[in-house]
Amino acid sequence: MLARSMKRFAGETPIGVKRRARKMARVLADTHPDAHCELDFSTPLELAVATILSAQTTDVRVNQVTPRLFRKYQSAADYASADRAEMEEILRPTGFFRAKTNSLINLGQTLLATHDGRLPGKLDELVKLPGIGRKTANVILGNAFDVPGITVDTHFRRLTNRFGWVHEEDPVKIEFLVADLIEKRDWTMLSHRVIFHGRRVCHARKPACGACTLAASCPSYGTGPTEAAPAAKLLKGPRARDLAAAAGVDPELVPAAAVLAPEEP
Repeated sequence: MLARSMKRFAGETPIGVKRRARKMARVLADTHPDAHCELDFSTPLELAVATILSAQTTDVRVNQVTPRLFRKYQSAADYASADRAEMEEILRPTGFFRAKTNSLINLGQTLLATHDGRLPGKLDELVKLPGIGRKTANVILGNAFDVPGITVDTHFRRLTNRFGWVHEEDPVKIEFLVADLIEKRDWTMLSHRVIFHGRRVCHARKPACGACTLAASCPSYGTGPTEAAPAAKLLKGPRARDLAAAAGVDPELVPAAAVLAPEEP
């Protein structure tokens, strides 16, 4: 099945890839109308902090920790002068809490020294800050400043390769290649939708190919089970049955446990 699917897109021209990518992006928009940044925040600084904390853990875990953190530390000055032991204790559940504490304290100190305590809204300035790389910067720009950005996390890298949009592992190269395929205004929401799809449908080990709305356009169709029943059992998340219905699969094939199952981090 996978060999036939790959053969169907063999020899695809660059303009053909772009047209197919934009078609798939439209389908993703219909498939995941609930796509959004899953980190809770109310200010750009809070989003920067939450994104730094999300490394090597889940957004759910970060959202469990940040309410207490955000109550205690509300400004760059608060982070800059934080008691290290107190912050480490708050951050402990997120893992790598000592390194993350270092990043947050250094972030506060750097913001005070170079940006009057305010988080900048430009990529070249964000990536110079402690704990903030290009991926984190694009999350901040797209969701806190309404500046379109493409977030290349593990899901985005995996799916864009499976989709045949790119044949590349380097995150920066993937970002620029996808930027050439998709209109700039759609970059931020595309990132959310691809990540939602990766967490709920197109899993790393066994994608739900037979219950995927992108099946007709995906050269990797057949990587996972293509029959409806086994594929439906792989769907995850609160909208798992809606996802099945959108793919033309009987929602009753989705077990109740799938709706409550934890999604891939």
